Amino acid sequence: MIDRLPIDEALPALIAALQTEGRCVLVAPPGAGKTTRVPLAMLEAGLTAGRIVMLEPRRLAARAAAERMAATLGEPVGQTVGYRIRGEAKVSKATRIEVVTEGILTRMIQSDADLPGIGALIFDEFHERSLNADLGLALAWEVRGALREDLLLVVMSATLDAGPVAALLDGAPMVRSDGRAFPVETRWLPRPLDRTMRFEPAVAALVAEAAAETEGGMLVFLPGEGEIRRVEGLLRGRLPAACTVHPLFGAMEFAAQRAAIAPAASGRKVVLATAIAETSLTIEDVRVVVDGGRARRARFDPGSGMSRLVTERVTRAEAEQRRGRAGRVAPGVCYRMWSRGEEGSLAAFPPPEIETADLAGLALELALWGAAPEALAFLTPPPGPALAEAQALLAGLGALEHTAQGWRITLHGRTLAALPTHPRLAHMLAVAGPSAATLAALLAERDPLKGAPVDLTLRLAALRDPKAFEADHVWPVNRGTVERIRAEAKRLARMAPANDGSFTPAEMAALAYPDRIGLRRKGEAPRYLLSGGKGAVLKETDPLAQSRLIVATDMDGDAREAGVRQAVEIREPALRRLFADQIAWHDHCEWSRREGRVLARRQERLGPLVLDDRPWPDAPPEALARAALDGLRQIGLPWHPRAARLRARIDLLREEGADLPEMTDAALLDNAEDWLLPYLSGKRSEGELRNLDLTEALKTLLGWDGQQLVDRLAPEHFETPLGRRVPIDYAGDAPGIEIRLQEMFGVTVHPVVGPKRRPLRITLLSPGAKPVQVTMDLPGFWANTYAEVRKDMRGRHPRHPWPEDPTVAEPTLRAKPRGT
Repeated sequence: MIDRLPIDEALPALIAALQTEGRCVLVAPPGAGKTTRVPLAMLEAGLTAGRIVMLEPRRLAARAAAERMAATLGEPVGQTVGYRIRGEAKVSKATRIEVVTEGILTRMIQSDADLPGIGALIFDEFHERSLNADLGLALAWEVRGALREDLLLVVMSATLDAGPVAALLDGAPMVRSDGRAFPVETRWLPRPLDRTMRFEPAVAALVAEAAAETEGGMLVFLPGEGEIRRVEGLLRGRLPAACTVHPLFGAMEFAAQRAAIAPAASGRKVVLATAIAETSLTIEDVRVVVDGGRARRARFDPGSGMSRLVTERVTRAEAEQRRGRAGRVAPGVCYRMWSRGEEGSLAAFPPPEIETADLAGLALELALWGAAPEALAFLTPPPGPALAEAQALLAGLGALEHTAQGWRITLHGRTLAALPTHPRLAHMLAVAGPSAATLAALLAERDPLKGAPVDLTLRLAALRDPKAFEADHVWPVNRGTVERIRAEAKRLARMAPANDGSFTPAEMAALAYPDRIGLRRKGEAPRYLLSGGKGAVLKETDPLAQSRLIVATDMDGDAREAGVRQAVEIREPALRRLFADQIAWHDHCEWSRREGRVLARRQERLGPLVLDDRPWPDAPPEALARAALDGLRQIGLPWHPRAARLRARIDLLREEGADLPEMTDAALLDNAEDWLLPYLSGKRSEGELRNLDLTEALKTLLGWDGQQLVDRLAPEHFETPLGRRVPIDYAGDAPGIEIRLQEMFGVTVHPVVGPKRRPLRITLLSPGAKPVQVTMDLPGFWANTYAEVRKDMRGRHPRHPWPEDPTVAEPTLRAKPRGT
């Protein structure tokens, strides 16, 4: 007799929705039984004569779901119920329900868009919002609309807001199952965790506390394998003897995964798991959950072109799913490694993978499908910058070409899309052939030599003979990882195109990562400029630190300068062989800030990497002048007195409405190519630029009419009655001159400048060149103040004329002869 599950009550509504509408969104909490009951109910209802294909986000969940459904039917896996995951398939002609991982559905649709023999698609755990699930649903919806109106679609989720998905599917019916959960008591930390407390010891202490206070199986959530192994070590000797600790993470052997999810034969089971245990999987006997409060996600930085795993705080949705695991079989307890007050600061949901992931695979699939992303029903559209970065990478690999209609897949791109790995590695396989399979599998897996130097050749040696490697080196080899790499390498070798070319591991790596070829910068530190334009750095103690050229295959994603985690040395002849069509000579002039001068060089480059650098003795004068202008923009315009006076004259007229060029440094430099370049001829050094007189160049900028206007309304000099030219200072609040008082005798009209006839500020000097009066009204000075000045000056300078009426006196600079 089959035990009833909470989902059973919702199945009639689901079947009815599919019979009438052909599509449905089902929301049911973890443990309701949707994963194993829904496909069987659809089969029993005879909704379709075709196969029912259910997508699972993880391989372990796909296997487990198929096994549980097959057991329900009393059959082995591979008959009525089968599964197909990467590198493994258990199906037969009798299979009616097939559980697959998400990427396999994409291949099915791309291979034959009308999906022959398939009658229904079920998207399980859609709330996880994996990139493949979003793409698979978008493609399936288009297939249903264009080719297969009879194709049944079911989207199932544990926590998803179903409204947007239902709207995306043209108003699909929504069915909900409340599930059946026993009450779960939540216990928070009394206060936030001390910042000095390391994560793993804190988790181990909380697990030991929970083991002492509770009964039943325990599920502990940790972000990754490393934390699981460390907590496992810390728990030795701290738990009751009846407790058995089982790790559970995606990269484990399936037998070990099966042991973790199976009922405990005796005693008490403690499972240390990643997010793999949040949904889909049923782990027997769990009554206690310990939530470490952290989750690990892949984040892609389009600026650096690199993905990195980041550890973040868990979201409220994830925390609730984890908590619910404690109430599946009996009342339970959930321990949360954060305080109750911290709960409000948690984000509501994790971000969809499409917002944070490397989109190279998605961009290739869209090009293969022949549709722009906006033409497909994406619940979350792919971000523009990340998608553009992915398309640029694919174009660099020769997989895409840009046309007037947008990006189009090439024949080489179709070859890459058929290979079940990242486009980078697919390109390497397509060019280098089956011999690249081992390296492709290695680059796609976890590092089998954690803690070892970055050199990829060490990893390849460990793969060839782990035992011999460990005998000669101090770094332990992860045998499980090695076996996974070997198995994947065999699969990839079977699928790779035949190729007779001979490539070294370094050349293969360069094929996969043409944007991560690194040239060592000058200096002591092992810092590298990458061919993609970014920077990278090696540890100074690493054996590869002295290498001139490397290929960095794994980096930490640091935005400023990425740390290299895996790399291989490559020789220049190999680069020239691989990228001969991209290596070219470039003649260029540039301003060197470090040397303070124009440098004219001929450089042989691969992207930004300078492989050869020589002087360019016959550089064109215009190129030299443009480089000098770049230098001037860095050091600033030199304002020597004559040029500064001209600028001040122009500024005065602009203030009064004259249509003349703006004289700020920023404005002048913005269009300096138009007026300054000819005057930079022969100027190569910072000293020569700082001595540059801008006067003639500014006159060129003014033009003939502008010069005439400035000279007429804001003259450079004031001509005295004696014919002398006295410079006008335009730098102060008012334009002014300094002049001997006697030289202004006979002047009865105050001199003015500018369109608004602004009076000059006249500083009248004594015969000894000392200021005696400042005036902006010379007639008023003669009439009102001169007499007092005359009385004082006659005594001090008796040999100089001091007429009673200066307005009719002759201007002079002469003194009376002695004795007169």
